[in-house]
Amino acid sequence: MNNTFYHENNKCGLKRTDFQKEIAGKRTDLFILTNSHGAEVAVTNYGGALLAIMVPDKNGNFANVVQGHDSIEKVINSPEPFLSTLIGRYGNRIAKGTFSLKGKEYNLTINNGPNSLHGGPTGFHARVWDAEQTDAQTLKLHYLSADGEEGFPGNVNIHVCYTWTNENELILKYHATTDQTTIINMTHHGFFNLAGLATPTPTVENNIVTINADFYTPMDEVSIPTGEIAKVEGTPMDFRTPQTIGSRINESFQQLVFGAGYDHCYVLNKKEPGTLTFAAKCVEPNSGRCMEVYTTEPGVQLYTANWHNGFEGWHGATFPARSAICFEAQHFPDTPNKGHFPSAILNPGEEYTQTTVYKFNTENK
Repeated sequence: MNNTFYHENNKCGLKRTDFQKEIAGKRTDLFILTNSHGAEVAVTNYGGALLAIMVPDKNGNFANVVQGHDSIEKVINSPEPFLSTLIGRYGNRIAKGTFSLKGKEYNLTINNGPNSLHGGPTGFHARVWDAEQTDAQTLKLHYLSADGEEGFPGNVNIHVCYTWTNENELILKYHATTDQTTIINMTHHGFFNLAGLATPTPTVENNIVTINADFYTPMDEVSIPTGEIAKVEGTPMDFRTPQTIGSRINESFQQLVFGAGYDHCYVLNKKEPGTLTFAAKCVEPNSGRCMEVYTTEPGVQLYTANWHNGFEGWHGATFPARSAICFEAQHFPDTPNKGHFPSAILNPGEEYTQTTVYKFNTENK
């Protein structure tokens, strides 16, 4: 592991020594990406977890807009194990933790009701990644996921690159290969609050959201897609035009009841699969901060941190229910059991690639 480009006088107030630990022969560390405007992204190679994103509001005041922790022990023992981490092998849920591939049935760890969620309890979020910070704005992570890990087939070689541009864009590029036919559906589970973290961190219900999707995947009472691709039109799921999260989140619409709020996969409007296109936009009106999301993935999961319980994170900030918003770029949930969903199968000789961009700026309103 080389230079982390760490500097004591960072805006996020994190200390490198608080993130250095040896786990199963691998060392965790703190990496801080800094652009030409002094905006920062802090990451640890334990699960690729984001710890802080320090960006200015409309008045130039910096705040942390992503929920994270301030030590490696707190990351490892987080009440929310997926808090702003990399997710894999399979982001989102697989029904009953089972799927068939090439005539063979595979059984995964059950960790979310009757289902497998986010690759299981020891998925990519709970692994120490090899890390190399090649310059002040680039972090490269690598992990070899062994055949049979959490029940998934194939040795999968994964690279993820974090780039923090001078335009305040966090660019995540994923690449993976396998030696055996497998499934892969990676994402990053950033929990964002554009108002900035606080004690308590405010609700995101005032956030104005746009999602570039005419359809979504309705789910059942255990959050597994029914298989239907449903229109958002005429429902509280419609964010084709800007809407505040709180304006409809408490309606007695069955999908919102099932999710205790928004926790749904949107089918992004794309003319051509795999192209990098606009997915979503979120504006926090008081600070003027804005985040735009672009991705090559076919879907994005909107989640409003409905199950947060007020636990403590970065510098004592607390995270109540609905104090964050997530835009998880991914393939659809339970795709291995839904043949008509875009495939998440990766074969030997093929390459899994994904690019997702989170772009931060301000709007004066």
